[in-house]
Amino acid sequence: MNNWKIYLILLFVSCLYSTTIYSQKVGTTSMQFLKVMPCARATALGDAYSVLASGAEAAFWNPSGIAQIQDQELSSTYMMWMMDTKIGALSFASSLNDYGAFALSLQYVDYGEMEEAVWNRPYSKNDPYPGLTGNTFNPFAYVVAISYAKNLTDKFSVGLSAKYAHESLYNGSTFNAMTSSGNYENVNTWGSGLLFDFGMHYNTGYKSIQLGIAVQNFGANIKYALESSSVPLQFRWGVAADLVGKDALLLNMEDHRLSLAFDLFQPNDYAQQEHLGIEYEFAGVFALRGGYKFNYDSEGLTAGIGIKQVISSVKFSFDYSYGSVSNYLGDVHRISLGVAL
Repeated sequence: MNNWKIYLILLFVSCLYSTTIYSQKVGTTSMQFLKVMPCARATALGDAYSVLASGAEAAFWNPSGIAQIQDQELSSTYMMWMMDTKIGALSFASSLNDYGAFALSLQYVDYGEMEEAVWNRPYSKNDPYPGLTGNTFNPFAYVVAISYAKNLTDKFSVGLSAKYAHESLYNGSTFNAMTSSGNYENVNTWGSGLLFDFGMHYNTGYKSIQLGIAVQNFGANIKYALESSSVPLQFRWGVAADLVGKDALLLNMEDHRLSLAFDLFQPNDYAQQEHLGIEYEFAGVFALRGGYKFNYDSEGLTAGIGIKQVISSVKFSFDYSYGSVSNYLGDVHRISLGVAL
């Protein structure tokens, strides 16, 4: 058996073992924005994207998918998240021919304007808004990454991302805060750190069945003010196949493709979750998508559409996704635009 096959099996086993460990450690982590994923096609499929991720978008999901790029590709996403939060993502990927492929990516989070409140301003008749000072602040976060991927064989590829994540919780870089002992200390209003993603993609060679694995946000704890906490370490492993289409499992057709994808998802701050997605594409031009996210407190049903068009050998793509969150938090909409040469 080839060495890379042994490594693949070992990683599968380690991920399955990690599921048991992390499912017993339900709690909270810092930098929650890292769990909010971009790319409308992926989220329309219920986040079942560890296998299907390819090209520039793969930088956010499974870096091994970057190796599938032919030339150059640019992808952008705008997301209307909950509570007036807005998120933008941009990624660029380019082939290095026999040397693999690389990608650069950026994700930015604007939490909107928030009203400042302090603990030592209780309610009074002259001040009916307890705690509020009348000031506002604008927290934000971002993550920038560089990724590299390579096909080791015609069926197996690997990828690695190094990324810098930063989250600012208040205006200014420092704040004079009261400690547990009652003293005041100048502390940082932000946290940052270096994180890593690792992914693998394997084409089984049987029909259209493919496998994918991704480990995201591996790194040290992030410190905010006087306390430090872990980041959202995430494991994704999945399988995908075409039920209808070329070399499909059920029905071979030229202009029609029906794909099914399923991911097991294990974060370090929640129990194991499952993602299911289905995609129908006609003539490589128009796509309908749907998905469901299992074992979530609020999220569940997802849906979306996609359109592709080639103009003078340049490929343009438009994708939209809808996600149901809850009756109180509203729904989530994502729009992605892509250009490929």
